[in-house]
Amino acid sequence: MASGQQARAQAAAITPGRRSSEAEAEAEAEAEGGGGAGAGAASPAERVRALFGGHRLSPAQRRIAQFLSDHLTEAAFLSITDLAERVGVSQPSVTRFASSLGFSGYPALREALQPIALSAVAGAPDEGEERHRNELQSAIDAEIENLTALRRALADPGRIVDIGRELARSVPLTVVGLRISVSLAEYFAYAARRIHPDVRVVTRGGSVAFDGLLQAREAGGTWALAFAMPRHAKETLAVVRAARGVGLRVALITDLALGPLVDEADEVFTAGTGSRLVFDSYAAPGVLSAGILQAMADADPERTQNRLEKYEHAAEQHDFFLDD
Repeated sequence: MASGQQARAQAAAITPGRRSSEAEAEAEAEAEGGGGAGAGAASPAERVRALFGGHRLSPAQRRIAQFLSDHLTEAAFLSITDLAERVGVSQPSVTRFASSLGFSGYPALREALQPIALSAVAGAPDEGEERHRNELQSAIDAEIENLTALRRALADPGRIVDIGRELARSVPLTVVGLRISVSLAEYFAYAARRIHPDVRVVTRGGSVAFDGLLQAREAGGTWALAFAMPRHAKETLAVVRAARGVGLRVALITDLALGPLVDEADEVFTAGTGSRLVFDSYAAPGVLSAGILQAMADADPERTQNRLEKYEHAAEQHDFFLDD
């Protein structure tokens, strides 16, 4: 008889190529040349990231992009002079930034940003509602928004299925998480070891990280999965570069849409973090991690079931758990 976890692994299997009804409606709206409900479903923050995503930007251009993202409702109405002054760059830098995104100039970029900014203002909660929420409720609401954005991003699970297959094939599989990201890396590795024969964790930078990455590659590993939550450490960037330097490909789970970490990774999966309290919370990265673990389990169902069965046998033999 299958254990509870074995049954869950089978029941939760991701269906490759299956798109949610929201994704299908969005695709139909695009095919019809509309923009209808599907286009309007994305949040203002997602629409801004879509403008900037997929472009290789210079450090100065990334600063402009970050300022526009962080201060959208104000920045979308600034003149080129005011924007350059606020960001601390030259006016030609702003013009080159707009051109690098495919716009004829800054006025065209601003014209594209203004409707998004207005929708952000229209969608903001009114003052009365804000007053009735305490700090903890506001933090939870922000995490709900992060989860909603992640849900929308995963309407087509194809990329998750693909990366799950690649990580499952990588033996050994290296999981990287430094500083605040250690907890996510340890969670992922703990769970992955139930279904994968060789999972190695790198939680220290410098030469120790390099040794682990090199050994994993020489043992036949092909992929590393890295977590990078804010504040983003320089040593995380160094480890990602070291992983690629020894011949590993890197999948990155982060809250970033732009920046050097994103530029260095082979695959990037974005999930927002909660930043309303003194320490960040990670509801969306946690769910994303569980989704990738499911995809790894799906990639080799026979291995998954065999390993889960052996684990359950060991758990019973050594009496690991309480009888809840």
